[in-house]
Amino acid sequence: MREIVFDTETTGLDHRVERVIEIGAIELVNRFPTGRTFHVYINPDGRAIDPEAQAVHGITMEQLADKPTFAGIIDDFEAFIDGATLVAHNAGFDMNFINAEFARFARPPVDPARVVDTLAIARRKHPMGPNSLDALCKRYGIDNSHRTRHGALLDSGLLAEVYIELLGGKQATFGLSVAEQATSRAETVEVSITLASRAEPLPSRLTEAERQAHAKLVASLGEKAIWLKPELQAQPAAEA
Repeated sequence: MREIVFDTETTGLDHRVERVIEIGAIELVNRFPTGRTFHVYINPDGRAIDPEAQAVHGITMEQLADKPTFAGIIDDFEAFIDGATLVAHNAGFDMNFINAEFARFARPPVDPARVVDTLAIARRKHPMGPNSLDALCKRYGIDNSHRTRHGALLDSGLLAEVYIELLGGKQATFGLSVAEQATSRAETVEVSITLASRAEPLPSRLTEAERQAHAKLVASLGEKAIWLKPELQAQPAAEA
């Protein structure tokens, strides 16, 4: 199973007019990072960066002046995500921007069935929250001390770790192939075992001396001793 954990940074909040200026993505196969990543800065093609957005991600127009526009990276990005499930935190925000960029070049939108929203998973698992990326890193003991600003590739790396923890941790898929995991989830096998009765009871392994020693010990334990319960009193006789 191939998944792409990704994040975007943008010029502002409205996908209808604002533009994507950074994409960071990390490839997972069977919920483990492969080491393959996709990271680009994108010239917003004349769209200015909103000051509030810049305060969050710290990207300036000067930094993007020599970067390609979305037209220059769209083919590589589509190739990287091709056939994979896309994983994002508050995925609706990122997918609105990605699909808006695709629409500008007459590319079809990403099928929503391919998208996993880790924020929705976190809200179901931790309904009392908080469920921001920083809060989830703290909850799961993931070091995010180097995250002083938002950054698409940095945030994708942290989200990949959070995503694995939300699904049960690294041990959840250890040693199981994807087919085996699917089978274990999809099938329930009922096994019926019938134990036949012995024709004759097995002979007791206790010697008479051991029986007497046991009886003497029990007598010394007092009236509330567990060994004086009727069901346990009858057990030696059943062994005979």
